[in-house]
Amino acid sequence: MSFLAKVFGGKKEDKVPTTGEAIQKLRETEEMLIKKQEFLEKKIEQEIATARKNGQKNKRAALQALKRKKRYEKQLQQIDGTLSTIEMQREALEGANTNTAVLTTMKNAADALKAAHKHMDVDQVHDMMDDIAEQQDVAREISDAISNPVAFGHDIDDEELEKELEELEQEELDRELLDIGPTADELPEPPKTDMPKVPASTSKAKSKKEEEDEDILREMQSWAS
Repeated sequence: MSFLAKVFGGKKEDKVPTTGEAIQKLRETEEMLIKKQEFLEKKIEQEIATARKNGQKNKRAALQALKRKKRYEKQLQQIDGTLSTIEMQREALEGANTNTAVLTTMKNAADALKAAHKHMDVDQVHDMMDDIAEQQDVAREISDAISNPVAFGHDIDDEELEKELEELEQEELDRELLDIGPTADELPEPPKTDMPKVPASTSKAKSKKEEEDEDILREMQSWAS
């Protein structure tokens, strides 16, 4: 740009609108042309009515009305063509806008994927997966080893165990039999006072009974011990 152009201002480049702005402008133009189209259609109807009204009375006025109708019809035809062109252009821009949005999203996804894989190496990933598989095998072996019962006591004789079990059962049976009569703790204590003297005729009979009681007491004490 020359010095004079800088001083007085040169031709500035027009700012390129975005696809969204262009689509909005086309829609506004479509709305304007549709209103123009409706206006011309009403004018055509009015001119037809004028021509019919003056067909017999004023032929010249009727012909002028038909000429104006033709001009309106031509303008209407041009507007129809313009609307078709604008509609195709708007649809193309909308498609381009959609493609741009899709491509932008895909590019962002590709950049994110590239950034995620930036610090990853394929060989390192394979090595890591091998390590994971190896550790899973170790964990499986440990679980199997823990779940297996420990082989304790395989050298013990079964007959010896059966004999010990019989002894335990016999002890339990003896304990149940002892529980039927009174224990040594439950027997009454002997009197601490001196027994009264009895006549000689009855001493022999009582001493015999006492001997029997003592025998029973000794037998019970032997069961309780």
